[in-house]
Order: sequence, then C-alpha cells, then structure tokens
Amino acid sequence: MSDVAAVNQFVKRYKDLKTEVAKVIVGQEDVVNQILISIFSGGHSLLIGVPGLAKTLMVNTIAQALGLDFKRIQFTPDLMPSDILGSEILDEDRHFKFIKGPVFANIILADEINRTPPKTQAALLEAMQERAVTVAGHHYKLDLPYFVLATQNPIEQEGTYPLPEAQLDRFMFAINLNYPTFDEEVEVVKATTTDQQSKINALFTAKEIVDFQHLIRRIPVADNVIEYAVTMVGKTRPDGKAATDLVKTYIDWGAGPRASQNLILAAKTHAAIHGKFSPDIENVQAVAHSILRHRIIKNYKAEAEGISEDQIIKDLF
Repeated sequence: MSDVAAVNQFVKRYKDLKTEVAKVIVGQEDVVNQILISIFSGGHSLLIGVPGLAKTLMVNTIAQALGLDFKRIQFTPDLMPSDILGSEILDEDRHFKFIKGPVFANIILADEINRTPPKTQAALLEAMQERAVTVAGHHYKLDLPYFVLATQNPIEQEGTYPLPEAQLDRFMFAINLNYPTFDEEVEVVKATTTDQQSKINALFTAKEIVDFQHLIRRIPVADNVIEYAVTMVGKTRPDGKAATDLVKTYIDWGAGPRASQNLILAAKTHAAIHGKFSPDIENVQAVAHSILRHRIIKNYKAEAEGISEDQIIKDLF
C-alpha cells in the first residue's frame, strides 16, 4: 500500500477509534485527541487533573479500543522499584526466576506519579526512554508499542515528590483535564448510574499501531515548518536572542531540543488525522501548548502576578 493510501486509511480508522472511545467517555474530545496523537507519535503523556475526572477510565477505554495490554500502577510513598519492574525469586528447583512487574505491558497508567519517591520514579525512566528495563544485570526488551500515561493531582502538594525536569522532559504532552460542562455531566450521570455496560471493541492490533507510527515518521515536512518549530522553542529560552519580552520577564528556564522534535512529530500526526500529507505551521501551533507547557519553568514573579504558561506560549506564535 502506498503511503498516500495508508494516510487515507489512517483517517478512517482514527474516526472509528474516536467513536468507539466516545461510547464510554463523554466529551473530553481534546484530551482524547492529544492522548491518541501521542500514542501514534510514539510519545508518553502526563495527565494533570483533579480526582474524579475519569482519567483511569479514559486510559483503560483507549487501551481496549486499541487492542493493547493495559496495566495500572498506583504510586504510593512506600512503592519500590522492584514493585514495578519485577524481581528475581528462588523457585522450587533453587534456580533464580524473574517475575515480570506491571511495567511489562503496552500501556502503563502511572497513577499519581508524584506520590512516590525519586528512586521509584526513576525506575520508569529507562522503560520510557529505552523501551527496556535492566534487573539484576539482565536486559529485558519491552513489547512495542510502549506508552506511559502518568497522572498528577494538582491540588495536593503535601507529601508529594514533584517530577524532576529530566523526567518531565520525557513526556511528549502535558494534558490539562478540566471539569465537564453541565450537559456533559448530565450525560455522565445518566450513563453511569444504570445497569448497562458499554462493550468496547478492539479496532487495532499492536503491529498495526507500530506500522502507523512508522508511517507518521515517513511524512515529509517542509523546511520552513521545521524552522518555525525550532524558532518557537528558541523563543522560550530567556537568555536567547529570540526570547520574547514575556519570556525574559517571567521564565527561568526554556525548553530543550526534545521540544522541537516532539513539536514536529506531533504536528505530523495532527496533520495525518486531518487527512493532510504534510504538516504546516497551523499543525505545529495546534500541539504547541501541550508540548511546551511542562518544559518552561516560570520564575517567582510569574507566580506572583498570576501569569500562566498558556499566556506565555500564545505569545510565541
């Protein structure tokens, strides 16, 4: 199949996927879109929202619709790296045997990732970056596609361990979840207080998802679009020549080169789901907020004056 025909097929399959997810998840269209864009781009996502907004249900539903193996890890202050990676045990024949931990799945929901100490947070880092884990000197490859979706509760900061910048940078998207609208909430209450369960059908296989990820990487991008993305990221660095006035005043640290790579990859996927064969500047702008939001570090002045990351990013366009 030619790449043009494959993109056309991808558009149709993507629409079917959205319809399947909508059987269970009411509204939240932007959030679902961003999660799916990061999956097809081969990236990870960080979901930021208060409890009760169906973050776990959303990830579980998407995993079912994609036909992928799904595991949930509840991060707690006493969780150890071996609890997520797995550990070696002595079997009845007195041989060491490796018991795989929950990290061995296609989609991992890292629930409340900021509740666990850095030692356990870092155990996920190798899995996210290398798609492999090392336990007791043995190297284990993870099945592809591999995707970590971490959630963070923005309210409670007591007894939490904020993610270090190096690990935040590994997440392609930081996605903000907001409360549903009145009509959406009415729909949610109607759907969840009856005895009927919606059945989610698996529409993809793991191999098809990996093939679509390769297809998206083959999409050509014009030089001016790449230059636009790199310029936008350059503007977030307060000591750079291109920095905007807002950035110089309110930002301590800007985004690194991984932001530029992710902007282009996500723009390619965004273009593909809309049936375009090459991304343009509008596609880069459409994904910029979620990609840059967690990569720019505001200073005290920005916090004091209530300047949001989104205001600063909008100023970069």
